[in-house]
Amino acid sequence: MSEYIFKLPDLGEGTVESEIGEWNIKVGDMVAEEDIVGTMMTDKAAVELASPISGRVLSLAGEPGDMIAVGAPLIVFETDASAPAKKAAAADVEEAEPGATGNEASASLAAPAPLQHNDKVVTSPAIRRRAKVIGVDLATVSGSGVGGRILRKDFERHLQSHHIGAAPAAAAPRAPARTQEIKVIGLRRMIAERMAEANREIPHFSYVEEIDITELESLRQHLNVNKASSSERLTLLPFLGLALIRALQDFPECNTTYDKQRNVLIRHGAVHLGIATQTPDGLKVPVVKHAEQRSLDDLAGEIRRVSEAAKNNTAKKDELTGSTITITSLGRLGGIVSTPIINMPEVGIIGVNKAVERPGIVDGQVAVRLMMNLSSSFDHRFVDGYDAAAMIQQIRGLLEHPATIFID
Repeated sequence: MSEYIFKLPDLGEGTVESEIGEWNIKVGDMVAEEDIVGTMMTDKAAVELASPISGRVLSLAGEPGDMIAVGAPLIVFETDASAPAKKAAAADVEEAEPGATGNEASASLAAPAPLQHNDKVVTSPAIRRRAKVIGVDLATVSGSGVGGRILRKDFERHLQSHHIGAAPAAAAPRAPARTQEIKVIGLRRMIAERMAEANREIPHFSYVEEIDITELESLRQHLNVNKASSSERLTLLPFLGLALIRALQDFPECNTTYDKQRNVLIRHGAVHLGIATQTPDGLKVPVVKHAEQRSLDDLAGEIRRVSEAAKNNTAKKDELTGSTITITSLGRLGGIVSTPIINMPEVGIIGVNKAVERPGIVDGQVAVRLMMNLSSSFDHRFVDGYDAAAMIQQIRGLLEHPATIFID
């Protein structure tokens, strides 16, 4: 018998250290070569590590949340000295089930088709955590992803088919309330750090405007009449996206990103529209690339596609990076007003609040109108308050007279 030290490999993109996300093993476990032993978190990726060797786990470098330097010992194995060992650096890299917040993405470091060699289930860390909490054996779940990987839709289908998570017939006695400590690690840590950095460094200028979307809603419903599928029906977001794109032609300073390292503003000709999306793993911002080249239906379809990909962890890296301005919406929870935090390195963000019917004055008469607030924030270092307000007013005019959105 001998010992084999598995050192943390270079995870790419200039990473010098990585955070332990979770362990799939513990001291004393027997591990087969290519088993997924755990997840490491970098600033831009959640990376699954595959064991380079078969053996018994003697020690682990730390607990979830601990930072480990590249090249430092991660796992010590007890091995059969006669068995050849693979070098960690020779492990294959395979991208699978990416996901992120702000401009973040996920990847997987693992040997190809691990299910052909052992009984370890391949899936995302989020699904592993959820399965552990509700007591689901992932070996009983059929995966439709590459190499049998369990996707979120596979896991949800399994829960529905086995009626897992349904309310019990009779309520059990309530357990005594207790305090719980939750370590801030992984994606939640990244979100917290980015939000704090944006709020600390950017002097936010917030501007809220009320918009009468009665005519816009009438047009939206009319266009949805002939939509064959409910999934193809238009929401308000693509209309807002088109109006924003039109307004940015006159206010290009709002379609800008700030390179802090070079102290340079980059004014973009293309509009890469970020769509802030709430997912089971936290807030992510998938990106609709070249939104300025898309029609209404094309923009609506792409917003649906990238948002769904972010939710089920199938988005690619380039679909989670490179936005130039972001739209965020709380949907039915939109409230009256919000103060969205800018998605660095952008300089502006548009927040959509809830649409509600209220009495209004039309041609001197009281009438019921559908009203909605836009809550926007801008980086006051680079966008003057007057220009920010003027751009939102232009968006208001386009949305209140929706035919003008489509007039060159």
